[in-house]
This record gives sequence, C-alpha cells and structure tokens, in this order.
Amino acid sequence: MSTSSLVPERQLAFSPGLAATIGLGEAILLQHLQGLLDHLGHELRDGRAWLCVERELLLRSLPFWSVEDLQRISRSLVDKGVLLVNSPPLYESERLEFAINERVQRPRPAPPQPPAPAPGRRSACLLPVHWRPSEDLLQLLALNHTIPRQFALDQLEDFIHYWRERGETSHAWENKFRQHVVSNWRRHQQHQGEVFAQPASPRLDEQWRPSQDALDIMARSGIDRAFIDEAIPEFILYWRERGTAPRELNSKFIQHIRLQWARYTSALEHSTEPRRIPANWQPTEDVYDILRLSHIDTGFANSLLPEFIVYWRDSNQAHTSWNSKFLQHVKYHWAKRHQLEQTGNHHAGQPGSHPPGRTRDRSLADDLTDTSWAE
Repeated sequence: MSTSSLVPERQLAFSPGLAATIGLGEAILLQHLQGLLDHLGHELRDGRAWLCVERELLLRSLPFWSVEDLQRISRSLVDKGVLLVNSPPLYESERLEFAINERVQRPRPAPPQPPAPAPGRRSACLLPVHWRPSEDLLQLLALNHTIPRQFALDQLEDFIHYWRERGETSHAWENKFRQHVVSNWRRHQQHQGEVFAQPASPRLDEQWRPSQDALDIMARSGIDRAFIDEAIPEFILYWRERGTAPRELNSKFIQHIRLQWARYTSALEHSTEPRRIPANWQPTEDVYDILRLSHIDTGFANSLLPEFIVYWRDSNQAHTSWNSKFLQHVKYHWAKRHQLEQTGNHHAGQPGSHPPGRTRDRSLADDLTDTSWAE
C-alpha cells in the first residue's frame, strides 16, 4: 500500500449515507464509538452493549474536537435516539459510559461450512487489506495504456478503501484494478488538457507597468501617482514568488493599490507619530461638528486657518493631532472675541474710559507676539 507524509495516521471511516441522515460529526463519533465497542470489552445490560471509556482516550483518538465538541455531538446523538449515555457531561466527568441504542443479537452457532472448492477453481473473496497488483499488470498498464507505474500505485489506496467499504467479493481483483486505474488516467489526461488549453498568464517582470486605463481609474479614486509607482515593485515580487501571475493583472493591481491606499490614509489620519503640519492642511469634518456643537461660527474658524498654518509651519514643530491644536486655537480666539465684546458693552457711554482688552489699547507688537493660544 502506498503511503503519504500528508496522511501519517490511520484514517477514520464513516458512512456517507449515515452522515447525510444524522450529520457528519454525529456519523463520525457514532461509528468511532461502535469501533470501540467492537474492540474493547463491553458489558451486556438490558440487551444492550455498554462500555465506559476514558475522556482522554476520545480526545487522543479524535484530536480535532475539544471536550465541548464531544459533549455537544454526543448530546445530539442522544437527542436523535441513537445513543444512550449513563454518565455526567464530559466537561464534568472524566469518563463516558454509553451504549448504541439497539439490542445486541445473541451469537448463533455457526452454520456448517460448505465443502472446499475443487482444486484449480478460484473462489470469490473479499479484497485483502494489503492487496497489491502483480508486476505483470503494472507492465501491461504501461505498455498498452502508457500509464506510469507510480500513477497506478497511487490509485491503490483509494481502490482498497472503496471495495472494502462496499464489502463485495470478487475473483478478479486485478481486472477491477485495471479498470479503476484506466478510468482515473483518462480523467487525469482530460484535466491536464483543460489546464493547457487555458490562456497563458501575461508576462510579469521588472518592466511590467499597469495599463493607462488602470492608472486613470486609480487617479479618479484620488490615489497619488507617486504612491502607485512605489507599490509596483512590491506587487511584482508578490506574484513572482507565488510562481504564477494572474491573467487579470491590471484588475489585481487596482485591488492591491486600493487596499494599500486605504491602509495608508487611515494610518496617516490616526497616526500617533508627531509630524509637521502640511501647507495644504485642512481640519476634518469632525472638527466642524464639534465647533457647531459649541455654537462657534465655522466661517470664523475658517478665517483663522491661514494664520494657524503659517504659525506652525514657521515654528517647525511636530504634533500628533493638528485637529486638536486647531480646536484649541479657534476656541481661544472665540472666547477672546466675546470677552472683548462684553467689556466694550460694559464701558460704553463712559467718557474717557477704555476697556483694557480692546485691540486699540494694545500695540501692534503685542498682537503679533500673542501666541498664548498655541500653548
């Protein structure tokens, strides 16, 4: 029998018909428990075979399930009426005491055996577990059908599994194996023909560039051209390492760039790394929402924007959030403006009095050097 490094352990067998009736997980667990009953000593009670197994044994033999999975599936079998359980839930108990919900037939005396076949007459038999085709058959497949020896041997495991599952007998297993291999070989050749008939993938090398249509689509999405050019080598390397390039290279590249651009812009917007303010910086819509909630005129805020940008660009300082700085700046000047208005109304009508906070009471140098809003 051929072996594979991908299948290092004994396979779990289950009935497809049973799985379609009670569920895949339920069929696997039920037939596994039946196998334990067949190979371990059980106790007959009320006409049924009872067995107590360790929870760890179930977890070792069914490693793809957790304790919770085993409890859920065994509970489902109980609800379907095919399993009896006489122990606490598996997440509370270290053992599972169970019985298949069918009465055990008492063994009957074996009927007399028929006489042995006459010498030279071949009788039908089950396919042995370790059956192998003869060397003559392998050579015949290679000569008459050009089927490689290894391909024929690779079909052996499925062939044995199929016929042993069916439980049929035959006196011509070599002939059945030949038919099985020839049928699989024809399907294999048909599949290979379909693969070769597919159009070849476009050439992907260091000189590859996206089409003009692809560039126009990305430009209309607001993606910077320099960002696109910098992403091309990474895109080429990714597909070359995979061994085959997709036939829709331009579509794949557009998807790649859109995803990377979204991550890039999101990282810029939510970055915690200090950076200088750009010359074309604009506050986000969230800033204006906060200003409206504070009853601050957005036109007043926009009038402060050029001064704000010039000041911070000249200072050459870096901050993590220019939105927060701008909010502080606008709120400071809005409060200052209302303070001046209130002070002016308080001193109105008093000759010779000048409110201390009015602009004309300060020199131009005071106005130009007032940066308390930036603190």
